[in-house]
Amino acid sequence: MSDASRTTGPADAEGAAARAAVPPARVEQPTPEVERPEGAARLPGARREGYTKLPTGPVGIEPVVVTGPELDRPPREVEWEPTGTAATPVIADETRLAPWALMAAVVALAASFFVGWGIPIAIVAVIASIMSLRRPVENRAIARWALVLGLCATVYSLGWLVWAGMQFERLG
Repeated sequence: MSDASRTTGPADAEGAAARAAVPPARVEQPTPEVERPEGAARLPGARREGYTKLPTGPVGIEPVVVTGPELDRPPREVEWEPTGTAATPVIADETRLAPWALMAAVVALAASFFVGWGIPIAIVAVIASIMSLRRPVENRAIARWALVLGLCATVYSLGWLVWAGMQFERLG
């Protein structure tokens, strides 16, 4: 909606009359008390005695030299070779952390149903599951289950420990 499409009422007419009554702004010269005396510090950005230096020095014109790999020359010796050659086979990393984290989480969860002292196992399960989630070779579903069960075991164990602390205050 534009301003032209609005209807003007009595309030709009009064506002236009008030705006028309305001005189235009004037710019006056500063009084002698505020003028900058000669020989004073120059204003930032003001020209000194004129520009005497070029913005940059002269740039020499040199021929363009192409640099890069030499494709026409045959390669010398191989600088790097993977370790898995026929002479030395690559040993695959078959260690998996996610199943161990899941086992620790299940044990910690089972222990946390009865006592609160299973919290160290639960913390180990949570740390191992986070580590296994960061490894690309791990089974992510197992690692997620280990993380969830480890966190549940931690919460249950903390609940037991808080309850035991409250019971200890009643006795003492």
